[in-house]
Order: sequence, then C-alpha cells, then structure tokens
Amino acid sequence: MRPGPVGESTPSGRRPRPAQWVRGLRLRSRRARVVAASLCVLLAAIGLVLVLPSHSKPKRPPTPPAPAAAGTPHVVAPSSAATSRAVPKSPPRAGCPPVRAAASLSSVPVHICIPAIGVNADVLQLGLNADRTVQVPPLSKVSEPGWYKYSPTPGALGPAIILGHIDSAQFGPGVFFKLGQLRPGDRVKLTRADGMVAEFRIERVVEVPKSRFPTAAVYGNTPNAALRLITCGGQFDASAGNYLDNIIAFGALVSLRHG
Repeated sequence: MRPGPVGESTPSGRRPRPAQWVRGLRLRSRRARVVAASLCVLLAAIGLVLVLPSHSKPKRPPTPPAPAAAGTPHVVAPSSAATSRAVPKSPPRAGCPPVRAAASLSSVPVHICIPAIGVNADVLQLGLNADRTVQVPPLSKVSEPGWYKYSPTPGALGPAIILGHIDSAQFGPGVFFKLGQLRPGDRVKLTRADGMVAEFRIERVVEVPKSRFPTAAVYGNTPNAALRLITCGGQFDASAGNYLDNIIAFGALVSLRHG
C-alpha cells in the first residue's frame, strides 16, 4: 500500500500511537533513503552506459555503384619504388587550400585534399604488421589517412596507396566515410614533403569482399603514376567487430607541380 501523508488514518480507522508514528516515520525515512540511493545507482549506471563507447555504427556510409572485382587478400610490399615523372601542369582546383610543406629531399605525402567528399587532412606513414599485412592508422587518428610507405610516393611511377578508416564506434565517422561517393572525374590532391603537389583524377570506385581483395589490381605495377584510396565498407559484422568489404578508389595522375 502506498504510504499516506503524515497524520493519515490507518486502514482500521485508528491513528497510530506517537511511538508507532515516530517509528513509522523513521522506517519510511530509511526506506526513502534506500530508494533514493537505489535510484542514484540506477541513474549512474544509465549515465555510464550513455558515455561508454557504443557498438552501434553511424549511419551506413555511401557505397559505390561499380561492380566488385575479384582477387586474393594477401598483401605483399613492392620490391622497390619507381622514380617520379614530370607531367603537364594544370591549374589548381577550388576547395583545396595551399599547404606549406617542409623543404626536404623527401617526397613522402604529408597532406590530402578531396573536395568532392570534404576531405582535408594530414597523412600518416604506414608500414607492415608482423604477419606481413599492411598497417592501418590507429583508431585514435580516425580522421587521418595513412600512406603505405612501401608503395610509390604520389606522382612516382606505380600506385601510391592511401588507407583510411570509414568510422569508429568511439570517434564516429572516419576520414574516408564518404569514399564510396566519389565518382569518375573527381580530383584528389596530395601535397608532398618536398613541396610538390600531385593531383589525381578518380577513374573508378569499387566495393569488394575482403575475402576476394584484388591485390594485383591494387598493388601491382602500372604504366603510369596512379593512386589507390582504400577503406572498409559493406555490411558490419558485429560479432567480428569489422566490415565485410573494402571500398577502393582508383586514380590516375593528371599533374605534378610545385605547391
């Protein structure tokens, strides 16, 4: 029965004696404190759940319309990087502000700009894991892609490989969350540490199962300077904690010039 206000009659119609009344108040007071404490613990638990990283994913990222390509999932570093070639200059595209690069003989990429999907970020360097698979950027840097340092530098002969996260349960959408929205003709600019800017034109975007990753098409030799942008995609496997597919954008060099 719900406790009544102070002084309310009992079900028998008799009012409790003062001693009983005081004991009843004390008992109710203790019960109220217990209930209040229980509510505080419950609310604290709810608050803890709200601030903990969620395993639910952000809204599904866009996927490319191109058909999937077949291949093998094993990744092997190329034996050597090719030398760079000069190509005809073209005017810079709007939406990519100039990036001041350090004066250096090194030609590693330090910045990437993709106006079509709003990417404007610094570039990390990635190597190989102990099992000879390609490293990916740490989840703490979900907003920064990484250049696979055993691939050619952007603007050199062969495919420059750039990898980035699609999203993170803790940090939200990643730098390549919208990679599947790229279309043929979109431009990508990579600023290098030597002050050169390599601009690429997207030729195609595909989504492939990770079990059939097109290794040769992605990492194999090409007759010209090329670009590969790679992220995850497809369905998210909650039990495994990862996506089942990869989204890959293929690009070709259109200019290499001083920034």
